[in-house]
Amino acid sequence: MQPRDLSDHVAYEAGRGIEEVARELGRDPSEFVKLASNENPHGPSPAAAVAIRETASSVSSYPKAAHADLTSAVADRWRVADEQVWLANGGDGAIDYLHRAVLEPGDSVLVPTPGFAYYGMSSRYHHGDVREYELSKADDFTQDAETVLESYDGDRLVFLTSPHNPTGSTIPLEEVAKLADATDDETLVVVDEAYGEFADRDSAVALLEGRDGFEARDDVAVLRTFSKAYGLAGVRLGYAIVPGEWADAYARVNTPFAASELACRAGIAAVDDDEHVERTVETARESRAYMREHIDAHVWESEGNFALVDVGDASAVAEEMQQRGVIVRDCSSFGLPGCIRITCGTEDETERAVETVNDVLADLDLEPGPSDGADEPDAEVADS
Repeated sequence: MQPRDLSDHVAYEAGRGIEEVARELGRDPSEFVKLASNENPHGPSPAAAVAIRETASSVSSYPKAAHADLTSAVADRWRVADEQVWLANGGDGAIDYLHRAVLEPGDSVLVPTPGFAYYGMSSRYHHGDVREYELSKADDFTQDAETVLESYDGDRLVFLTSPHNPTGSTIPLEEVAKLADATDDETLVVVDEAYGEFADRDSAVALLEGRDGFEARDDVAVLRTFSKAYGLAGVRLGYAIVPGEWADAYARVNTPFAASELACRAGIAAVDDDEHVERTVETARESRAYMREHIDAHVWESEGNFALVDVGDASAVAEEMQQRGVIVRDCSSFGLPGCIRITCGTEDETERAVETVNDVLADLDLEPGPSDGADEPDAEVADS
């Protein structure tokens, strides 16, 4: 007895943590700072932390009421109906639900490269095929409708990431609407806004609801998460906002009690913690600006809580930075073997990262290379 053929599937490999790296190198964890997984440098929303402590004694009960309360709070936040909010175990859980609701075996999804590997992983889990459109390093990873449509071929779902991971680029809502207009009636355009709080752009929820001069649409969905700006990556809480016509599908595709009691109560507290979000966003803006100004290599403009840096040899630089106590993301797995991604940290963490990368570049005498990863093997190692 064997599992089904999984040869087309890849394992999810998350960014390495401080404890893991410290054990491997035989050093004290206090020597390291982790700027590899786009986590919140200020920790969780304080209101959420209080809610988690207060909820601990009630986790013996299923989260039916909490699930309904959080759904309502999120719906109020976005001015949509409760039924349009599909809570999930992280943003990846919401991706699963959309695939369950949409894909028939053999349907295809169109995903960005470089990009978040789980779009394709989830499609394959649900017996869908995966096709790619390229965001070009030569064009500074610009996102627009034309770029996607050049590769579009009647795919059932099209994924956009705005801000995009790992580059930080965004796509204007006008371009999302243009793309949705140009694709088939049975194509769903999914806008992943996991880093949306950090961007100076309106949410694509406006397209669903016909706001800001846009016509209301039934072919666009939006993904959001509590992991980044709210600092709740460890409790795994995300959601999709879907067209009103899709409301009934959720009950047929979701996991029973799709978010835990702790996650729901943390989310209810965090969703109104504007002070924590504003502080986090301001830190990210300052950190991005500092990296662009002070790193001795090309740093792309970013609207996420991270910056992509062209260092020439990502593996060598990331490895040496780790030896010196700063853990960053080697983007070879994204098809960008010359680039590292540095999460926006506190002022001290950012300054340390900048000093370290500059010292490493000088010591290794590296120059940014022309490679855009086109000749690299297909690697779909995922990360936050």
